[in-house]
Amino acid sequence: MTVVIVGTLDTKGEEIGFARDVLRSQGVGVHVIDTGVLGDPEIDPDTTASEVAEAADTTLERLREDAERGEAMEAMGEGAAAIARQMHDDGELDGVLGLGGSGNTSIATTAMRALPVGVPKVMVSTMASGDTEPYVGAKDMMMLYSVADIEGLNQLSRKVIANAALAMVGMVTNEPDVAVADRPTIGITMFGVTTPCVQTAREYLEERGYETIVFHATGTGGKAMEDLVRQGVIDGVLDVTTTEWADELVGGVLNAGPDRLDAAAETGTPQVVSTGALDMVNFGPRDSVPETFEDRQFHIHNPQVTLMRTTPEENAELGEIIAEKLSAATGPTALYLPLSGVSMIDIEGEDFHDPEADTALFEALREHLADSVELVEMETDVNDEAFARAMAEKLDEYMQEAGLGPDE
Repeated sequence: MTVVIVGTLDTKGEEIGFARDVLRSQGVGVHVIDTGVLGDPEIDPDTTASEVAEAADTTLERLREDAERGEAMEAMGEGAAAIARQMHDDGELDGVLGLGGSGNTSIATTAMRALPVGVPKVMVSTMASGDTEPYVGAKDMMMLYSVADIEGLNQLSRKVIANAALAMVGMVTNEPDVAVADRPTIGITMFGVTTPCVQTAREYLEERGYETIVFHATGTGGKAMEDLVRQGVIDGVLDVTTTEWADELVGGVLNAGPDRLDAAAETGTPQVVSTGALDMVNFGPRDSVPETFEDRQFHIHNPQVTLMRTTPEENAELGEIIAEKLSAATGPTALYLPLSGVSMIDIEGEDFHDPEADTALFEALREHLADSVELVEMETDVNDEAFARAMAEKLDEYMQEAGLGPDE
C-alpha cells in the first residue's frame, strides 16, 4: 500500500517528514509530492516541485519569478492533481494525506478532489474548523483541524499529525467488508419537503432490482450526483428535487452551480426530472437573510435554515433554464409536473402555496421544452404516491429500453 503525502516541503518539511515516518513505521509505503514554491525542500521528495509545476504546463522558475501567490498555488494544485490522478490510474496510489495552512490545504485538496470517491483522503488543516466546502467540494474527504498552526513539531502537533497518519493506515490496510451491488444504479435527489415522493420511488426501484443512491439537494449533493454520473457510477437519474437551481438563480446558500442538470444530458444517461422544491430559496438563520429580501415571504424550517418563497418572475426564469437544460439531453428524458404543488409546503393550506408562481413555472417549462423531452403533467402534488410511482415507472421503462435494466 502506498500513501501519497502532498505538502510544501520548503515550509512544512519537518512536519511532513514526521507523518512519513509514522506511516512507514506501520509498514505503509509513502510517496511525497513537494508543492513548495518559495525555497528548497527540507526533506527529499519523491516528486519534486519542478515536476509538479511541469504537470501544470509551467515551470517552477516562472512561478517563483513572475506569478502572484494565488496563481502559483493554483498551478501547483493543478499539477499535484494531475500527478495524483495518474498515480491512481497506474495503481500506485492507495490514499492521500495532506497537511498545511490555507495554501497547501488548497493545493492538497485539489489533488484529492481529482480522485474517485472511495480513495482515502485525509487533510490536516488550520482551515478545517471553518467553511470547508471550497476544499471538500463533493468528495469523501476527511478534514482534521490541526488546533495549533502547523509550524514545527510539539506535543500537540505530533499527536494530531500522528492521529491523521494512523487513520490513513487504517483505511488503506483494511479492506472493508462492504458488498458491491452488481445492479444498475439510480441517483435520486431529495429534500425534506420531497421525502415522501423519494421514499415511494426508491422502494419501487429497489423492488425492481435497482441500487439507489439518494443525494440531499444541498448544493454539494447535486454536485456529487453530477460528478458520479460523469464517472459512470450512476446509470440512471431520478431528479425529483431540482431546488438547487432556485438558489443558483436567486442567491441562496445551497446552489450547485450553473452546470447542474448537465451531466445526464451530456452523457445520454436516462433521466426523469421534476420540479421538486423550486418554490424555495435557502438561507441560514433568519438574521442571515440579506436585507434586500426583507419584504419576501419566509418559512422557518429550523433555527439554522430559513426558506424564502420564489416569486412568479423567478419561477418563469427557472422554467426557461431547466427546459433548456433538459432540451439539450442526448438520452431519454422526461419531465414530470406536479400541478398541485412542488413541495410539502406548496400545497393548499401551507405557507408557500402560490398558484400564480407555480403557473409561471409550468408555463415557462411548456413554452421552452423541446419536443424530444417527454412531458407528463399530473393533477397531484409532488409527494403524492401516484406521482412518485409514475416517475419511477417511467425511469424503469427508459432503463429497460436502453438495455440498462436489472433484467438485462
